[in-house]
Amino acid sequence: MAFRTPIKVCFSDIDNAGIVYYPRFMHYFHLAVEEFFAGELGVDFADVLHTRRVSLPTVHLEADFRQRMSYGDHIDMEVRVLEVGNSSITWGYRGYRKGSHGDPEALVVEGSNITVCVATETFEKMTVPPWLRARLAAYQAKLAAEEA
Repeated sequence: MAFRTPIKVCFSDIDNAGIVYYPRFMHYFHLAVEEFFAGELGVDFADVLHTRRVSLPTVHLEADFRQRMSYGDHIDMEVRVLEVGNSSITWGYRGYRKGSHGDPEALVVEGSNITVCVATETFEKMTVPPWLRARLAAYQAKLAAEEA
């Protein structure tokens, strides 16, 4: 199963209509990636930035919104590694509203973004570091084996 992390919709996440303000989903994507690094890759995201000196700015982003979410809802954000290029990583996300009282979970958002590896100090593009490439490949292989 793909890595998932739970997120609770906070009051600061909603707009005047009482639903999640759409840019907050991009924040949820990023929160999920940070948790993915710690929970799946075994390295804290802050360590990647500050100790390993690798930053991952987003250069492309897209999302499709399937259902609205409201204050107090819970979403499980799923993270997938779609592609690892020379210097880029393409991430895939699915957000599922956690069901309550026996209700099935519902897909509320799907998206993806492309990040590029850059040196933290200079922001010069760099290849995906071998330690990161190996861990991402292991995750992709694990998912492929589970889904086969």
